Amino acid sequence: MLTVAGDDELDPVVGPEPPTEAATPRVLTIISHVMEKLVARNEWLAKQTTGFGKSLEAFHGVRAPSISIAKYLERIYKYTKCSPACFVVGYVYMDRLAHRHPGSLVVSLNVHRLLVTCVMIASKILDDVHYNNEFYARVGGVSNADLNKMELELLFLLDFRVTVSFRVFESYCFHLEKEMLQNGDVSSLKNNRPLQESLSPASSLSSLYV
Repeated sequence: MLTVAGDDELDPVVGPEPPTEAATPRVLTIISHVMEKLVARNEWLAKQTTGFGKSLEAFHGVRAPSISIAKYLERIYKYTKCSPACFVVGYVYMDRLAHRHPGSLVVSLNVHRLLVTCVMIASKILDDVHYNNEFYARVGGVSNADLNKMELELLFLLDFRVTVSFRVFESYCFHLEKEMLQNGDVSSLKNNRPLQESLSPASSLSSLYV
C-alpha cells in the first residue's frame, strides 16, 4: 500500500526538508490537473462497467492514498530533482498505456504508483544523473520490491517503448496546454513561454529516437 506521509508530515525515511530552490514547475500543475480529471472520469466509468480492468492490477494499492496528485508530483520533483521534462515523458507513457490497454483504467487506486514508476523510468532515459529505485521507492511511499516489480510490469505493458522523439514530446506539450485552455484555467499559462520551450526538450531529448 502507498504510505506517503501527509502534507503536514515528512516521511522520515527521506530525511529533512530540502532547501527551497525554485517554484514548482508549471508542468506539474498542468499534468496533475489533467490526471485528476482523467481519474474522476475513470472512477465514474468503473461504476458503469465491470471494474477497472486487469492490465494495471500490479499497480493497485489497498486503498487510495490521502495525498493529492498535485502534492505527490511536487514531492517527487522536490526530492528526486529529476528534470521537469521527465513528467511530460511519464505522461506520454501513461497515455501509451491507455491506448495499448483501453480496458484498464487509471483510477485513484493506481494513479500514484503509476506516476512514480513512469517518472522514474523517464528519469533513467532523460537525465544523466538520477536516483536508484530504492530512493524513488522511499519518496513514492512504496517498498523497493514493489517498485522493482512495477517497473518491470510497466516496461512489458509498454512493450519496452520508452523512447520519445522531440516531435512527440512537443506534441504532448501542446496537448497539455490545450487541455488547460479548454478548461478555462489560464493561470498556469499566462505570461509564460510555451511549455515545450520552458522544458528545453532539445537538450533533454537530443539523443532519443522513436
